Amino acid sequence: MRRRTVAVGTLVLLLAGCSTSKPETTPTPTPTPTPSKPTDVGTAIPTWTNVLRQPVDGQHLVTQQRRYVVTRGSDEAGTTTITDRTTKKVVVRHVPAAGFVAQSPVVIDDRWALVEDIRSDGPDPQIKVLRYDLTTGKATAPAIPPVSEPEIGAYDGTFAYSSTDAKNRSCLIVADLATLKSRTVTCVPAPGYLADPVVSADAVTFSEIIAPETARRCKRIRTAPLTGGTSKPVPAATNCIQWSGATVQGATVWSEVGANDPDQYQSKAYVRESGDSPARRLGTVVTDTILACGNWILWETRTVGSTGEDLYTIDRWRPGLTEPQTMYAGTPGVALTPMTCQDNTIYVEAAYLATTPTYTETISAAV
Repeated sequence: MRRRTVAVGTLVLLLAGCSTSKPETTPTPTPTPTPSKPTDVGTAIPTWTNVLRQPVDGQHLVTQQRRYVVTRGSDEAGTTTITDRTTKKVVVRHVPAAGFVAQSPVVIDDRWALVEDIRSDGPDPQIKVLRYDLTTGKATAPAIPPVSEPEIGAYDGTFAYSSTDAKNRSCLIVADLATLKSRTVTCVPAPGYLADPVVSADAVTFSEIIAPETARRCKRIRTAPLTGGTSKPVPAATNCIQWSGATVQGATVWSEVGANDPDQYQSKAYVRESGDSPARRLGTVVTDTILACGNWILWETRTVGSTGEDLYTIDRWRPGLTEPQTMYAGTPGVALTPMTCQDNTIYVEAAYLATTPTYTETISAAV
């Protein structure tokens, strides 16, 4: 198991240093309407809804599904709680084993939830995954190829991850949460490995790292349809420094940042509307925040305002648009976590760290 070389956002680091006390009660998130299926008509900016407001050291929303809401505590291990949205009953309270820390995301559908814990420190790093039956609350180790990299990409009940096979190759696996049926997309021999999977409704996009920890290190983006078939490379604007990306309807948005760049929190973003179309610049994005939701590809940006405070936005693009749309513009000093997508709805947590008291607020928007 390898550690990531790029942090995913300011708020993650800030929250890691918060109080480790557990909240006394499980929060009750604000109900939101079940989102409709995405369409390809209309580009009106969606309305944001407040979902959950908590102290910085309280519960944080991981995702919200039609029937369930998933939150994570600020305790050191990251206790994960899954609550029935109708009855408000806690159906799962997952406490990682000693030495392990909960990892996002939680893959969830109407009956099952997949929770991942990692132990990255010490001589014996490990990754554990458990699948919970939400009707009984019982957990079992799922019968899938073992997880070897901490990143899991998910789109509703489909997820993708890296596994090491019997030949010591790193393989990209796509699996179904309900049936546990899986397939291998592609493999690379050690010491190379596959990472950073991002799943959309019709594709999985991931990175291939060759010759890591050497001067010949190369990181490229590949994409493959969920229906099967081989993966294809996404031609880079700059050779061997692609980071991550997402693909929708044959179009890919990806970012590029070099392993030795002084600021790896930000990347240059590009788009190709098809495999042989020219690359177009999309500006600068927060590294590792590109994801797909519905028919859209979204990402976060960060700029520094005139007073020296960070300003975050959320932008989106889909095939056919000449320019991205800004669908969220933050106020100075409000930090964002990376987004998640569930049921064609975006969830993101904003941290109000300049207020007294400080607090976080999860907001959502159907795309």
